[in-house]
Amino acid sequence: MIVRNIPEAKAELSALVEAVQRGDEVILAKAGKPVARITSFQGPTKPRKPGALAGQIWMAGDFDELPDDIAEAFGAAKDKRK
Repeated sequence: MIVRNIPEAKAELSALVEAVQRGDEVILAKAGKPVARITSFQGPTKPRKPGALAGQIWMAGDFDELPDDIAEAFGAAKDKRK
């Protein structure tokens, strides 16, 4: 584990990134107190496939309709006198 204060880390950023690529963990500190951790990026293991959940997700038919009390609170209530 490597600990660097922020001003030191600014000056050594490239070296710190290389250390992270080697598997080290870098802790950034402010006035000697740890505030952030730099670790290697763990992205998705495989690319996402569009439509992978097709047929498994549904949306209610009234999804876009506001309940009367909410519509009234936003001044969008329909006039029921018509």
